[in-house]
Amino acid sequence: MLLLLILSLLAPAASAAPAHPSARPSTLLVLGDSLSAGFGTALDQGWVSLLEQRLADQGLPYQVVNASISGDTTAGGLSRLPALLAEYRPAVVIIELGANDGLRGFPPKRIAAALEDLTQQAQAAGARVLLVGVRLPPNYGSAYAEQFQAVYAQVAAATGAALVPRLLDGVAEDRALMQADGLHPTAVAQPRLLDNVWPVLLPLLHATGGGGG
Repeated sequence: MLLLLILSLLAPAASAAPAHPSARPSTLLVLGDSLSAGFGTALDQGWVSLLEQRLADQGLPYQVVNASISGDTTAGGLSRLPALLAEYRPAVVIIELGANDGLRGFPPKRIAAALEDLTQQAQAAGARVLLVGVRLPPNYGSAYAEQFQAVYAQVAAATGAALVPRLLDGVAEDRALMQADGLHPTAVAQPRLLDNVWPVLLPLLHATGGGGG
């Protein structure tokens, strides 16, 4: 009789406990410049905001932290990344930096070294890394522009990071999709930026499993 009483008291508590508690969403950190900060567009129109919405629509358990700052360089990213990694412990890090280094004419080897350092720091913290490249405007000269563009492939090969060679592929060539400065895409172009990133990003998201971290 006493045993039955104990079981009857325990039963409600046991039934109230969820059999499979939901996993805490993983964090996807975006470390970029104005191209990822959505310069010249509304806050909810940038490709990173659109990425957050797509993840929710597809039921992928990620929270997006957009740590992009307009005008940022790889040096700026290096100064900010350690604290971001410690605070958010991201499962995936998207690194979209280097454009402002190139616009300032920094040596490609210097840019490559900084991007490699950023990538390796994120990987050492347990994150999968997606490196996002850009192409410089033609007025910077073909020789420098080609060396700059090659940097992203070199860093990806050296670190094993995933690579989107050109964030603005299919956009920068169309003046109607670019703002008046010729450097930043319009709000209309932002979904195309996301479509350039998505096919390479999706396997990384599935590989992490989207739970915890």
